[in-house]
Amino acid sequence: MKKIIILFLFITIKVSAQNALFVPDTLLGPFYNLTMHQDSVQFFPGNISHTYAFNSYHYLGPTLIFYRGSHINITVNNALNDTTTVHWHGIHVPAVADGGPYSEIMPGATWNPSFIVMDNAATYWYHPHTHMKTAEQAIKGAAGLIIVRDNTESALVLPRKYGIDDFPIIVQSQQYDSMNQAMPLGMQDSTLLVNGTQNPYLNAPAQMVRLRLLNASGERTFNFGFTGNMPFYQIASDGGLLDTPYLTTRIRLAPGERAEVVLNLTPYIGTSVNLMSYGSELPIGIQGGPTMPMPPGSPPMDSPLNGVDYNILQINVIAQTMNPVTTIPTTLTTNTPYPEVSANRTRTIRFTADSAMVMDGSFYFNDSSFSMMRIDYRIPINSVEIWKLVNETMVAHPFHLHDMQFFILDRNGALPNASEAGRKDVVLVPPGDSVRFITKFTDYTDSITPYMFHCHILMHEDDGMMGSFLVLDSSAFIGINELGIRNEELRVYPNPATNELRIRNYELGIKEVKIFTIMGEAVLQPTIKQLSNLTIDISSLAKGIYFIQIKTQNQLLTTKFIKQ
Repeated sequence: MKKIIILFLFITIKVSAQNALFVPDTLLGPFYNLTMHQDSVQFFPGNISHTYAFNSYHYLGPTLIFYRGSHINITVNNALNDTTTVHWHGIHVPAVADGGPYSEIMPGATWNPSFIVMDNAATYWYHPHTHMKTAEQAIKGAAGLIIVRDNTESALVLPRKYGIDDFPIIVQSQQYDSMNQAMPLGMQDSTLLVNGTQNPYLNAPAQMVRLRLLNASGERTFNFGFTGNMPFYQIASDGGLLDTPYLTTRIRLAPGERAEVVLNLTPYIGTSVNLMSYGSELPIGIQGGPTMPMPPGSPPMDSPLNGVDYNILQINVIAQTMNPVTTIPTTLTTNTPYPEVSANRTRTIRFTADSAMVMDGSFYFNDSSFSMMRIDYRIPINSVEIWKLVNETMVAHPFHLHDMQFFILDRNGALPNASEAGRKDVVLVPPGDSVRFITKFTDYTDSITPYMFHCHILMHEDDGMMGSFLVLDSSAFIGINELGIRNEELRVYPNPATNELRIRNYELGIKEVKIFTIMGEAVLQPTIKQLSNLTIDISSLAKGIYFIQIKTQNQLLTTKFIKQ
């Protein structure tokens, strides 16, 4: 209790009064228009805080409502003075619509992804994913929720009146400098925001109430619970409903993770309960637990939120609504993980660092830092794979896989607990732990634009703890070895190139050559006659990164080059 009191006093120094929780409006499809722009908020006395937001918002953006099976069209306008992207976190989409770092939107430009919603009902979100700028842009406020609805969830008696008994809860923990500006790499975070609101309260009816929890922090893990160890039901994880409601008093969410929980507030009318984080229960090594001892010369990581319990949101319980939901079903859905015996291969991804003492950056996958010029994996369409994640560092890392939802097989050989038994796209791997998950790469192929996997601690992602993979048609693997390249290996030179690009040591009968931008747009297709000496005139191309794709009688090979 002493820790709670100390922290409460600290927070009230910055925030003098409670504020009604802001609940973003919803946007319904099938056409969505989002404009990312610069704005500002008076978070503290003195200087305004410069923010990013969507549409008419000063911070964050509207909640997008998708319906499974619908064909949606999104227009994203970049009104920033900087390059950006928008990633639909957890949504199963073609690679060109995923919004990763290869789908840059230039200042003043527009991006128009379109896809069929194939996801289960759940809570997803959207945020920038520009390489080396994700933390800066997302922490400034460029994010919002996505709610997918489907027939299975709609048939259940659950709270789903948005803003009445079904609430978005976007939780962030941030550090601001002396000029009141957000610090993307801040590890002394002491400012809590819920839906962009400081010191928030929510009036909720005395009935079953649904909270859609999203940890949108840059690096902090929350150990959610309620005052008095009030029990609640978890009904969904990242990618959909659990099989049955999970009765618990805690749920741990790392950055990027979501969970839907239902509270029975019926007995609490006229009183208040608090959504809290019980950081004192987190182990050392998970950011949010006790502060780790740092080597001399390291940046400070001694946030006053580390290792203590604190309030996040006060919920004032008011009168019931008309036709309240007062019970929830005992069965929700049926999740069917892929059997291990169906796996086509197992990949091992080691979380590594320059040394065992690194705690504040320079983390890698398999000792390699991310490169826009490298594809890490080439995966055949419809392949079932087991990925084994082994954390060899002293810091916990939330691992996020783009496009596909997965099922956790085990943690250190033990079955996952009920909270993690459903569909997931983020999994936290503490120091020294090993986690295995299984997934199937379905529906979409692309030989140019990759999907990503990365640590969802944004500073780690920006610093290179990220990789990429292509999902390819099976015919693309004819003559390709285990590393995903031909034994003869397609090479082009010089790289970078200025006016001419040459194809080296390749005599297998070229049928077609195309050059694409990183957005997947074909910009050059020389004729076979023009390729008589295996030289391509690229003088007409603008400076930038390109893909060259060569098709032969039975192979499709791709590599990257830089035009300078």
